[in-house]
Amino acid sequence: MTYELRVLDPAEWDDWFGKLELAFGGVPESPEERALWQELTECDRSIGVWDGEECVGTAGAFSFRLSVPGGAVVPAAGVTMVGVAPTHRRRGILTSMMRRQLDDVRAGGESLAVLTASEPEIYGRFGYGIATYTTRAVIDTTRVRLSVPEGTDAVRLRLADPAKAAEACESVYARRVAARPGMLARQPGWERLPLLDPPGERGDASARQCVLAERDGEVVGYALYAVKPEWTHAGADGTVVLKDLEALDPVAEAALWRFLCSIDLTSSVQINSRPVDSAWQHLVSDVRRCAPTQRDALHVRLVELGAALEARAYQAPVDVVFEVADAFCPWNEGRWRLTGDRKGAVCARTEEAADVALSVRELGAAYLGGVSLTSLAAAGRVRELREGALTEASVAFGWPVAPWLPHGF
Repeated sequence: MTYELRVLDPAEWDDWFGKLELAFGGVPESPEERALWQELTECDRSIGVWDGEECVGTAGAFSFRLSVPGGAVVPAAGVTMVGVAPTHRRRGILTSMMRRQLDDVRAGGESLAVLTASEPEIYGRFGYGIATYTTRAVIDTTRVRLSVPEGTDAVRLRLADPAKAAEACESVYARRVAARPGMLARQPGWERLPLLDPPGERGDASARQCVLAERDGEVVGYALYAVKPEWTHAGADGTVVLKDLEALDPVAEAALWRFLCSIDLTSSVQINSRPVDSAWQHLVSDVRRCAPTQRDALHVRLVELGAALEARAYQAPVDVVFEVADAFCPWNEGRWRLTGDRKGAVCARTEEAADVALSVRELGAAYLGGVSLTSLAAAGRVRELREGALTEASVAFGWPVAPWLPHGF
């Protein structure tokens, strides 16, 4: 059978998005979410596959700017809204959309594509590697104490209306982007995402609340959260559900964590997504009582390998020749010599003997500094061809701050 793959006409958006919802189980998004996603959708970067009059495949991309090691914020295609109708699986539709999408990303001059996966096993065959992880936890505030740094008491905390405080919060967020790889510089319209709070999806929790951390009249941090009241025969047993937290310094961050852990009538703080090196783990008296777990977050694909590796910095000097396999984007295949340090890098094709052999998937996983090439080698996914080259490359690709994706897309 033949299908038509074409760029999305804005007039087709409702049908297209409805087929995406069906691919994810058929539960419709709330009106608030649907309206925001329609506004944010870049129709010229969205595609659909059609079987006659029926849409049977969807995929899109957002024009993002992603922070990378060294502080640069580079263009990246945020792959999103990927779905195939359950009646049309195993027919090559997903592969055709991935093929078209990566060709378009390359033609548009972006060296990176990124996504979050509903099923992590799907995208490795298209060259995506898991580059960031996120931590979830529940702090038992009845049994866990916080030890905060000196000066925490000097931070002023103020409750604020989330919408009215949005500009101040976005200012703090924007100043944090370059400091941690994997963060997204929010483009116009995306500042509405942290405020999205459909009543039907609160799960018996309150409307979104906001607390600001201030010093000398300046907002230096914020937390967005909700409170889920609950009562037992023993008394109040509510939960603070953390939505977002950013701070410009350790003292302001500690003040926010202490506030969240001491809200009246609650006994726990639910953390849904924080960096794997987040400070709260070192503030608590007993991390076991917080039951932290990790899961994959951002998957990274190097679309133009040389440009992508030149866009980031390296924490130690590196001079290594990679033998790269990339069957899906063969323009990346072959030998590449990477030389660089914290000031920058050059990556160009070479005929020199290879030092390390791997696929583009492993380079994507290591790209943001959170996954070591050494650990990938231990799994048999990277091969050292020159003694010492693997350690050199692995140390250089690392970064002192763990990468983290602050929100989905």
